[in-house]
Amino acid sequence: MARILTGIQSTGVPHLGNILGAVLPAIKLAKKSKSDSYLFIADLHSLTQIKDGKSLIENNFATAAAWLACGLDVNKTVFYKQSDVGEVTELAWHLSCFYPYQRLTLAHSFKDKQSQINTVNTGLFIYPMLMAADILLYDAEIVPVGKDQLQHLEITRDVAARFNNLMGETFVIPKPFLTDSRQQILGTNGEKMSKSKNNIINIFLPKEKLRKQIMSIQTDSTPLEKSKDPKKCTVFHLYSLLASENDSRDLKNKYLAGGMGYGEAKQLLYELLLKKFNKERDRFDYLYKNPQEVHSALTLGAKKASVLAKKVLERVRKASGY
Repeated sequence: MARILTGIQSTGVPHLGNILGAVLPAIKLAKKSKSDSYLFIADLHSLTQIKDGKSLIENNFATAAAWLACGLDVNKTVFYKQSDVGEVTELAWHLSCFYPYQRLTLAHSFKDKQSQINTVNTGLFIYPMLMAADILLYDAEIVPVGKDQLQHLEITRDVAARFNNLMGETFVIPKPFLTDSRQQILGTNGEKMSKSKNNIINIFLPKEKLRKQIMSIQTDSTPLEKSKDPKKCTVFHLYSLLASENDSRDLKNKYLAGGMGYGEAKQLLYELLLKKFNKERDRFDYLYKNPQEVHSALTLGAKKASVLAKKVLERVRKASGY
């Protein structure tokens, strides 16, 4: 039975793009698969950018609450915070001692920031070694990644192979499972939905705030009575991702016929979001009122993860000679 491992960034409440593109597919995969499923919140990685303890705590909680609200089953998935399993940092040091400095300068996480070298901290530079430790610490065999993350997994495979060749067979070499990232989910300004662009839709907001976000979606100036092109409309794009085929067809026909304004289409999208994520919204609100349930879920996952982590790290220590 294979072991699947996925890491998620602790950037706060996942937006609609995160939920449709990552959260729900990962939960679905975990439910269907007969493999072991490990899912962790990568809070240590966040330190490369966020230097505020309160923000990190809030982000970790919001991230965990959202995944649990969307149906993550902690009995089928080992769900934990990266920092709750301390072995990962020791393993990252081992791996750093077996990987060439020059190779790390080629990592995207470093190269993308190289033009602003004064802002690059050491943590960002050795980011791939901590990521490799995240994977190798749990004998993960399958790691779902998008094409943009494939390089980091190749670094993981490379450093594991280098260690095995020098110190004896110690690590399981993971294989990538390429996820379909072709579907780009648009934000309120018509560009890819991203927190950095401040164009997100947060399905967990109170109703009036959520409606305000939906109504802020940018549209063109086509008059109400004129025909509209659904292919060029962000409102229709989002609606079609969530609605049934028949409902999407009906809205498309209304666009083409004319006589319907964008405000009406936005209201339909708002109502669809409330209907589609009614249970998730209720569950999220409940978890915020009962935070001990989120903490208990993460504590349970950390205990399960630690059992395997200790065994793997002991193998590494023995191979290294101490």
